[in-house]
Amino acid sequence: MSEFRVHHRVSELQNLLKVRSGEGAEVYADLLLKNMTPYITTQVSSHSAKRKIASFTKTPDDFQRKYDEVKSKNVRELDPLVFLVSKLTEDTKTQKFLEQNAQERATEAGGTLTSTGSVVSMTTASGGKMSQEEVSELRNKLLSATSGSSILSPESLRRQRDKAKKNAQFHTLAVPAWVYERPFLTGDFVRQTQPSAEHPVALGTLPMSLQEQAVVEDLLFTMMGVDGKYIQARAVNDKHGHRSFNVDPSLDVSMKELVNRVLPVCSHYSAVCRFMEEKSMPDYGQVNHALCAAMRNLAKEYLILVAQLEHQSRQGQLSLQKFWFYVQPCKRTLEILAAIAETVNKGDCRGGAVLSLLHERTASLVGDSKAQDLCLYLTQAACVPYFEILERWIYKGIIVDPYAEFIVEEHESVIKEKIEKDYNDAYWEQRYTICRERIPVFLEKVADKILSTGKYLNVIRQCGRDVKCPAAEEIVYTLKERQYVEQIEKAYNYASRVLLDLLMEEKELMARLRSIKHYFLLDQGDLVVQFMDMAEDELKKDMEDIIPTRLESLLELALRTSVANADPYKDDLKVELLNYDLITQLFRILSIETKQEKALQAIDPTEIHISGLEAFAFDYEVKWPLSLIINRKALTRYQMLFRHLFYAKHVERQLCNMWLNSKTAKQYDLQSPRWYSAAFALRHRMLHFVQNYGYYMMFEVLEPNWHILEQNLKSVSNVDDVLHHHMDFLDKCLKDCMLTNTELLKIVSKLMVVCITFCNCIQRLTRTFLADEELQLTAPAGKGKVTEADLRKTRTKVVSEHVDELVSSDSFEDTITNFDRNFSSLLLSLLDRLSHFSSSDCEHNMMNIIYRIDFNGHYTEQLEQFSADRSMMEQQSPDWQPADSDTVFAKFSSGGKTGGKEPSPKPAGGE
Repeated sequence: MSEFRVHHRVSELQNLLKVRSGEGAEVYADLLLKNMTPYITTQVSSHSAKRKIASFTKTPDDFQRKYDEVKSKNVRELDPLVFLVSKLTEDTKTQKFLEQNAQERATEAGGTLTSTGSVVSMTTASGGKMSQEEVSELRNKLLSATSGSSILSPESLRRQRDKAKKNAQFHTLAVPAWVYERPFLTGDFVRQTQPSAEHPVALGTLPMSLQEQAVVEDLLFTMMGVDGKYIQARAVNDKHGHRSFNVDPSLDVSMKELVNRVLPVCSHYSAVCRFMEEKSMPDYGQVNHALCAAMRNLAKEYLILVAQLEHQSRQGQLSLQKFWFYVQPCKRTLEILAAIAETVNKGDCRGGAVLSLLHERTASLVGDSKAQDLCLYLTQAACVPYFEILERWIYKGIIVDPYAEFIVEEHESVIKEKIEKDYNDAYWEQRYTICRERIPVFLEKVADKILSTGKYLNVIRQCGRDVKCPAAEEIVYTLKERQYVEQIEKAYNYASRVLLDLLMEEKELMARLRSIKHYFLLDQGDLVVQFMDMAEDELKKDMEDIIPTRLESLLELALRTSVANADPYKDDLKVELLNYDLITQLFRILSIETKQEKALQAIDPTEIHISGLEAFAFDYEVKWPLSLIINRKALTRYQMLFRHLFYAKHVERQLCNMWLNSKTAKQYDLQSPRWYSAAFALRHRMLHFVQNYGYYMMFEVLEPNWHILEQNLKSVSNVDDVLHHHMDFLDKCLKDCMLTNTELLKIVSKLMVVCITFCNCIQRLTRTFLADEELQLTAPAGKGKVTEADLRKTRTKVVSEHVDELVSSDSFEDTITNFDRNFSSLLLSLLDRLSHFSSSDCEHNMMNIIYRIDFNGHYTEQLEQFSADRSMMEQQSPDWQPADSDTVFAKFSSGGKTGGKEPSPKPAGGE
């Protein structure tokens, strides 16, 4: 069961039980996934679990009857469920909770739940007992009100449409009307619409010899499904029920005893005939058709026996005793056939379910060799069409399953052309899926390998390759599972090896991944620097004002003039402008199945005004079959990493440009350098944070994980391992770069906002220097010739006075103070949360950035005080939750003077 399905089931169970715990479904889902072990059903464990429940309940007979009823319907999860219930009988705490929950639900429904002895009854609020119909109606209402799965998901609806479309292929094979209009076209008994005009003489009035002769003749007719004169079949109420017979009551008692011994054979044959005629219809699938054909062969042998008995009777050599002697061997055979038919009918089994039933019955008849050989014959015959589909799937990658019986289901609506557009890897995960209810129990261990083998070969076929498995052999059912399991494993090894060689050697998957790493993970710095130098002015514009073709041209120029020119796959790199920024994209992903999901989904992308820097991203063109690995889901994760790295690089460039521009102030004789020096110091702290954060992401997250990915891909044995290692690499990078934790992501994004806003503020001041300098370049009129030294002296004096006036103002002082306070509070909050996550969640990799930013212990004392305050609050109030970054930001921003320019909520690019 997948992680998402486990989470969904846990959430449903919490809603059904109305669990009001503070822990969400993900906590319990993680516990289940970590402690999940396959339950191996054995007869001993199943019997002990039933015995434990029977000793616990007050109505063991009802429990056993219900168990047998469900077991006869071939419900596969019955034994694991019984084992779970047997464990619950030992847990008194869970029992009390379930009783209390049932009582609360009954109270909310307007009644009370009372347990008297072994009977649980529902009493209404008025005091009268509810009828059984009212109890059933109330139970249905409770289930519909509390379960959250009444609405089918789009995926379930799509699967139902595909299944209905596939079923329509064989439902169009309509059975001719004359099959139903001609009642005598059957091997079973036919009920006469009009009573027979002939009234036979009572057998009791005849001599014993004539009685025996008449009874033998009637038994011969009855064994072939035809009513006799003195032995007639009764009508069956259920078409799958047992048939009984009416025997002349005047028959001799000793003869009647022998007749009653023979009649079960006739009843079994009647049941087998009805089964064969019904399951031979097109709707019931090839497995049932093959089973009916095998039964028909045995029925022919049975009819040959009847013909031989008739020959003996006509020669006058068949007595009733001889009749019973000759019939006894076939009685056991027909009894087994009738039991199989009854079980298949009860469970309405088709395909793999029929094979599971036959396999279990064959394995259970260990002590009866003849009965086991009979069941083995039936199972082998029924497996032939199923194994033909299996052979075509694991040897050629083709699935031909017109009756929807095979273990693998094909969804034709999922096509490989969509793999480059869909975010989810739907083609690989959903084009071919396993239907658990169709898996025969003897193939359950290799079900995943069967699915993967056909998928691998199917991909090779779609690449235009001819598939010829050298280990292709006919698969035959045996009780020794190892024989056909080995054949399936050989086919799996061949398919995985061929597809892996195709991807790794011919399509050069590793070279493609290295190419993506160069661009999306900023592996080649000169390309990024050249592109940002050329496209900086264009990216500062609003997204609506940017011309994508111009960015494409600039990217092409940067590729041709950098080291990336040697990359043979550089032409596959594209430019993409997204209509949402990285924070919005990540929050939408992280808010799935949370309270914030609806609010974020309701935001109209056209209402978000972002700059080109926030909308810019790389895209990459990948062809089939590499798009299986580098699909849209993986490329989206690469894009998120790139946008985060790219914006951090932009912030670093802005801070470095601020450092270059601020060198102009050193040539002026400033009288109030204190606040200007404070701005320089703040800029240095910001640059120190941004550079170390970038270093942490590049060299302590991306490079080590990339090295692990390369080592893992050298030792993979199949494509599923490649997909797993690749996705694991991307997930670890996103997690360690703090892109999967909303709390850390908010703090980091606000730190970047503060840095950009501070740069914009100081750059406006720097442009004032340049403007004043240009005004002083022209000599005053009427003063004659002015030397260069006099001009520089005059210009320096005027600009210094202007800058002193600007810097010494209260607004500049308040602005720098607010920037310092905001940046320090956010940085402290980030370090504190990193320290908390590294200790509580064992995220030791995040400790590296703490050591790099707080390398000299500058923030240690404040962090210790912060941690002590939190510990004290937790001790005073157990329900206390730590404040998020917004609260911390507001706390540290409040107090003191509030004048000056506050940081804007959104970075405005470079301006």
